[in-house]
Amino acid sequence: MKTILVLHTGGTIAMSADAAGNVTPGAENPLDQYQSSFGADIQLETEDVFNIPSPHVTPTEMLRLKQRIDKAAHEGVDGVVITHGTDTLEETAYFLDLTLPNELAVVVTGAMRSANEIGSDGLHNLETAIQTASSPDAADKGVLVVMNDEIHSARYVTKTHTTNVATFRTPTFGPIGLVAKQGVVFFETLLRSTVCPIQTVTDNVFLIKAYAGMGPELFDAIAQPSTHGVVIEALGAGNLPPATLPAVQKLLDMNIPVVLVSRCFNGIAQDVYAYEGGGVQLKRMGVIFCQGLNGQKARIKLLVGVSAGMSADELARFVATANS
Repeated sequence: MKTILVLHTGGTIAMSADAAGNVTPGAENPLDQYQSSFGADIQLETEDVFNIPSPHVTPTEMLRLKQRIDKAAHEGVDGVVITHGTDTLEETAYFLDLTLPNELAVVVTGAMRSANEIGSDGLHNLETAIQTASSPDAADKGVLVVMNDEIHSARYVTKTHTTNVATFRTPTFGPIGLVAKQGVVFFETLLRSTVCPIQTVTDNVFLIKAYAGMGPELFDAIAQPSTHGVVIEALGAGNLPPATLPAVQKLLDMNIPVVLVSRCFNGIAQDVYAYEGGGVQLKRMGVIFCQGLNGQKARIKLLVGVSAGMSADELARFVATANS
């Protein structure tokens, strides 16, 4: 028999729609009434860690989850399932992927339809997440996201649709496994994983998206002593409008790490173009190119590295590639 710890945090999976169709949290989490269909094969231990919409989740709540899972690793459980709102689910999942060792299978899931809506996907996603967490093949895969019968790596998965139940996708690579009638099937595994255990989280790590005609104003606004890092979703392969360059240089001169990813849905940021504002110039300036992560994931990785007290060189190596 497997013991799975289920940690509820709120989100649509724990909400209900009223007569007008408005979806809100209730005084009680409807998942607390869940009755397992796994019989004697799986024993569930359930906790409500908090009950908040995912836009209310901050790195502080992510750290609380990490610390609870650290504790669970010494309590004899075989896996952990986290229910979470979908808006920031990928960020919490990736934070845990960066900060937890692969001692336990950790699976994050949620729902796109509330508990009392027609076609609610919450209970099905919860059951497939539990099924995945109990699989002997899940423990060495990093943190997983299970939605709509697909198993994704927390490192690359992202929310791609505002309301569709098939919203969670992994651009370029696809899911690493499936939950089928016959059980859990994995097709891929991560190349490698670096664990960065932290005990506190740093604030004021910002994310900025580049656009045509962008000037220095946003960069100037965050050029403060309290700023601990900046991630830029750059244009194309990794380029910025020329008017931003003096402000980016100012951040670098203040020893504020500046990380660059592409705002494109697929592909990686690269120092390809040598014109003014192109990737070649940005890399020479000292901007860190992060390959394979979207903006919100790169921000989480930068935040974790800064929270760990990494030196500038250590931080650059840590953030530069998703495959670490």
